[in-house]
Amino acid sequence: MSRKETQGGFRPPKSDAKDLVEKDFMASPDVAADVVNALLYDGEHIVSATELLPAPTETLYSGNSDKKLHNQYEDLAKYEMREGQIQTMYLFANQTVPDSQMILRKAGYMGGAYREQYEEKVSSSCPVIELVLYWGERSWRGARSIRQLFSGRRLPPKAWQYIDDIHLHVWEMRHLPQEVRERFESDMRIVLDYLAEGDSYRSDRPVVHKGALLRMIRVLSGDCDVENIAEQLEELSIKEEDEITVCELFEQYERKGRREGIREGRSEGIREGRREGIREGRKEGIREGIGQGIKILIWTCKDMKLSFGETAERVKKGFQLDDAELKKNMELYWAE
Repeated sequence: MSRKETQGGFRPPKSDAKDLVEKDFMASPDVAADVVNALLYDGEHIVSATELLPAPTETLYSGNSDKKLHNQYEDLAKYEMREGQIQTMYLFANQTVPDSQMILRKAGYMGGAYREQYEEKVSSSCPVIELVLYWGERSWRGARSIRQLFSGRRLPPKAWQYIDDIHLHVWEMRHLPQEVRERFESDMRIVLDYLAEGDSYRSDRPVVHKGALLRMIRVLSGDCDVENIAEQLEELSIKEEDEITVCELFEQYERKGRREGIREGRSEGIREGRREGIREGRKEGIREGIGQGIKILIWTCKDMKLSFGETAERVKKGFQLDDAELKKNMELYWAE
């Protein structure tokens, strides 16, 4: 997340849909704990979701020049609690593009967190760990340590002994190897496998956070129009507490598209039929209904990132089309 300097200090810009969606997805304690366990502890169950509590994402500091109070924000922060005491503080930063000076931002975040401990604004002192989750497609090219950032400086050799070498811990989430992805157990596993496998992704894994998952997958696919996700789930009669797998969710979307297409097509056919005759209208309604149903099913499959071949197979099976009719409809609606 980028920062914007104002007269009163640093504050986050107006968050776009992607920022909000990523924060909302990571805010779930089970997802946050899963990320920590998978990335820091090699998949061991060290941190429990029940032990994570929200921590403040804002820290304050006084500027050297103007002596005014400034503020800075981290994307997400969690306290790990043990026997009523803060064991560890985890900071999570979501990045979409590489930031060559991200290591300096980390120094600011970490310094702010430790300063609040020094000023006794929290109940006890604890170590602070930051995880940078990079969602970009290109490899991260920013400096990963303070010494790397200043490696081009001509400093006396002994000076390097006294430069604290803060490290930036970055995980390229789109390019995690399979053995790392398999450590995840929460909905994050679905997101990572989807990004890695693309259109070929299929899974019977249960979905816990339906709305948050669909929004996350959509924004990472480049579509930030996520405001209608809750409405779509309601139309499908899917509740957050329902048990449903990834494949079942896909199937319900396809059936919804087919029902809406046929209903819309019949209505259009009836209106046309009133002008040309009841009998012809009924025939037209049926034809239009089937055509609209095919079109909506193709659009739905494309929205769910299914391939051309997988979509054609579902259309052929769902509407009992021969090869010629299938080819004509796929050519007509696939490119729209």
